[in-house]
Amino acid sequence: MSEGKVVTNMNVLQYVNPLQGTASTFRFSNGNTLPLVARPFGMAAWSPQTDEAGKGWFFHPSHRHFEGIRLTHQPSPWIEDYGHLTIMPQTGPLVISAAKRSSSFRSEEMSIKPDYFRVKLQRYNTLLELSPTERCASMRMTFDDQQGARVMVMPFDGESSITIDPERRRLTGYTRANSGGVPENFAMYVVIDFDCELDVQASGTFDELGNVSTQLHGIGNRLGAHVGLRLPQSGEVNLQIGTSFISIEQAISNLSQEIGSKSFDLVRAEAAQAWEDMLNRIQVEDPDEDKLSTFYTCLYRVCLFPRMWYEWRNSDEMVHYSPYNGQIVPGPMYCDNGFWDTYRTSYPLFSLLCPSRLGEILASYVNAYKEGGWMPKWSSPGERSAMPGTLIDAVFADAFVKGVEGYDAQAAYEGLLKHACQAADDPHFGRKGVSAYQQYGYLPADQFHESVSNTLDYVYGDFCIAQLAKGLGKNEDYTLLMERAKNYAKLLDPSVGFMRGKRADGRWEEPFDPIEWGGAYCEGGAWQCSWAVQHDIVGVAELMGGMDVFLARMEALMTTQPLFKVGSYGLEIHEMSEMASIDFGQFAISNQPSFHIPYLFAAVGSPAGTQFWVRKTAEELFSAAPDGLPGDEDNGSLCAWYIFASMGMFPLSPGVPEYVIGSPMFQRMTVHLENGKQIVIEADHIAQSHRYVERVHVNNEKYQSLFFSHDQLIEGALIQFEMSDTPTNARVEDQYLPYSMSLRIQSEGK
Repeated sequence: MSEGKVVTNMNVLQYVNPLQGTASTFRFSNGNTLPLVARPFGMAAWSPQTDEAGKGWFFHPSHRHFEGIRLTHQPSPWIEDYGHLTIMPQTGPLVISAAKRSSSFRSEEMSIKPDYFRVKLQRYNTLLELSPTERCASMRMTFDDQQGARVMVMPFDGESSITIDPERRRLTGYTRANSGGVPENFAMYVVIDFDCELDVQASGTFDELGNVSTQLHGIGNRLGAHVGLRLPQSGEVNLQIGTSFISIEQAISNLSQEIGSKSFDLVRAEAAQAWEDMLNRIQVEDPDEDKLSTFYTCLYRVCLFPRMWYEWRNSDEMVHYSPYNGQIVPGPMYCDNGFWDTYRTSYPLFSLLCPSRLGEILASYVNAYKEGGWMPKWSSPGERSAMPGTLIDAVFADAFVKGVEGYDAQAAYEGLLKHACQAADDPHFGRKGVSAYQQYGYLPADQFHESVSNTLDYVYGDFCIAQLAKGLGKNEDYTLLMERAKNYAKLLDPSVGFMRGKRADGRWEEPFDPIEWGGAYCEGGAWQCSWAVQHDIVGVAELMGGMDVFLARMEALMTTQPLFKVGSYGLEIHEMSEMASIDFGQFAISNQPSFHIPYLFAAVGSPAGTQFWVRKTAEELFSAAPDGLPGDEDNGSLCAWYIFASMGMFPLSPGVPEYVIGSPMFQRMTVHLENGKQIVIEADHIAQSHRYVERVHVNNEKYQSLFFSHDQLIEGALIQFEMSDTPTNARVEDQYLPYSMSLRIQSEGK
């Protein structure tokens, strides 16, 4: 794609540690990430596999056995993988199963960087190296022990095809392995070219039961290949691997376009440069290298998803296999993204760092609507229908009000309005309970699971769609949707100070316990899920009894004991464990519904609370280490939270082109914009003891508002923070507060 470039003058790739967040398990998440070797937003990603039996958790940094380098498209262990296979060098007797073929390695002899992977396999005395392109990879194997040298190619459950062509020194095939969200004709196609002769007598296929065949072609469930090698004296063989979701011919074309005759070292150099160009869009200056490592590692994770899913036909025609209708269709496609997670932080960050790519991503979601009839909610690669709401509403609204171009806004609006007003025949698509929501203004808790969380997401989604309606001149729709954007009030019970489940007859669900999870709430309880009204925090405060009552509730939230009851879950899910493991009250930063909670202090005019809790959270709970993330990272969303915290601002209500002011973490930060301008953020007296903002200057003028506008930032800005160890407790006047719908209505005299 074509997007703006920045001048790279810092070597920041050295600070990235892909192992961040990988020390996770089913029961406790320190990120639930994979150490991905890939290009920014690349279609093909690669990861070491150390435990195939772990399914979604197939790598852990404590493991010391390597089962193969895995071509992976997994966006989350909870969603699992598709189009995946492993490649493994081997010598000596042929061994097939993952556990039995594995080789130990020394931790110091495994190197994982975004642009490069390296491991020395002790059992086979072989060095494996890999460097990625967007859809392909260059792999180099050096066999010190050449006897019986071979390459193993192992797909996963599902039909697969293998063809070994000794004359062309090539393997081709496909796998239909997936975890859902695909049409019947789905396949991931692969081609592997070798630069040495193949040993026909030592090559063949094997099946899932371990039966070995000398046949060079076959089709079957999880059919794999062992390819014998006739190595040169050096013991080195280079593999060029192409992938496609369209065809084998397209995989060959992708390989020719992206690698061709390039050497391994050149591919690696280009991969490193691609990452330097992306990461240097934000240049940070600070003497603390640990902070630099955390920052750039988080930025790397933000730039992995969503995954581009289009390919180039004849180098100039963008096409994609549609995971919605199974056809080959012109235009872009991106996937592997849960909008419930990423709308809050990732997409607003893209609007600053790479608006051209964001426009292309949005064009792909319009394509998804046209191909499948509904806007996506959780795509991997097609609709997986996870999590409440239809928060792609906020993704489009935020881009629209910020002037991002490159997509059909009218078609986008049509798709958004459809799921706001129509029920789908297939429950995987659209909103659940549309008719009930239209009738009651909320989802009755005696009829719908997670009724509060879904209702609040619908209400906020309606507000977001209204912003497109206004901009597109759909005045009647705008009025209707803005009325629906007030429906959160139907679930706010001021007698308890929380949102709670309400039955169809208007009675509250009983009994009520704010520390009980599940039921009317998704992955939380009343403490975590009552504040999803980003577009009208002042309105919530007024209904609760005023600003002082609301602030007292926020203080209680951050300081009360992190107690919980398992509620309808019936067991302790990992989000409960993660909240209880830190002393941040009921603030569950491990999960997305809590992301904006620290910024609610500033939203009602008390910025010192925001400054304290944001800095404390970022400084104490984030690092670049394998246990360096305080919960599920989820496609860049948690890491984007940290990036915004570092910048001293946050998109409190995507769909409103504003960023609430927080507390910056670096001495100097320069954001290079695509339009050639810069946002320079400077802060004096940066230290853990200096978390409070005493005053702010923008372009050398004193600044009083508690937010920056998007227009201010994209025009280029010099933002200077004067930091202090003492909070400023004076309340800020309403005119300087971030957007709240109630304030806007009051100011307009309505």
